[in-house]
Amino acid sequence: MDLTSIIGFRPKNLNYYKKAFTHRSLNKKDEEGNAVSFERMEFLGDAMLSAVIASHLFKEVPGGNEGYLTKMRSKIVSRKHLNELGKDLNLIKHIQTNIAKDQFGTNIHGNLFEALIGAIYLDRGYPYVKRFIYERVIDPYVDIEQLEGTVISYKGLLIEWCQKEKKEFSFEVYEDTGKDEVKHFAVKLRIEGRVVAKARATSKKKAEEKASKRSFYALQNKIESS
Repeated sequence: MDLTSIIGFRPKNLNYYKKAFTHRSLNKKDEEGNAVSFERMEFLGDAMLSAVIASHLFKEVPGGNEGYLTKMRSKIVSRKHLNELGKDLNLIKHIQTNIAKDQFGTNIHGNLFEALIGAIYLDRGYPYVKRFIYERVIDPYVDIEQLEGTVISYKGLLIEWCQKEKKEFSFEVYEDTGKDEVKHFAVKLRIEGRVVAKARATSKKKAEEKASKRSFYALQNKIESS
């Protein structure tokens, strides 16, 4: 593994990085007999990423309140964005596992990106973590004005608007097509008893998000003017 080209500096302790790319399917143990898995590194990396992003936003947006800063941080560290970062670095190429790599879901890319951050912190400390996050996340991707207009969850946005306007809403699964090779769910989004949008996807969660996005565009003028 050519770590230097990925992280931008020479690592001191390769063992941390090996752990960051070890899947639990290998059933590896460390010298104390503890299970080795990238998931522990992922937990640590998630916290470090959140801290660096929070610090950056706190300095860059002095007028932002807690709710605004939290929402902006969520946009930067969204699962979709982290997955893209992990894919760009092709981190899945380095994972050690007994499972075929094509069996992993999309989130493996973001999980490994966070695990890598955890390894960097243990290997070289906070200054190097901060540098890596600025080089790989903040400098190339964080544009405050652009982020303000980015929607990370249409479902969350619709629910927030309905609650604010005191409108009743519900998501209803109306079809489960088990005959397809890949199972699909169909969802209706009702607002005030009226079906505003329908959508179909491979999971109930994805179908709800897709229906919410369609509803947002159908109701955009009302939502943005409220």
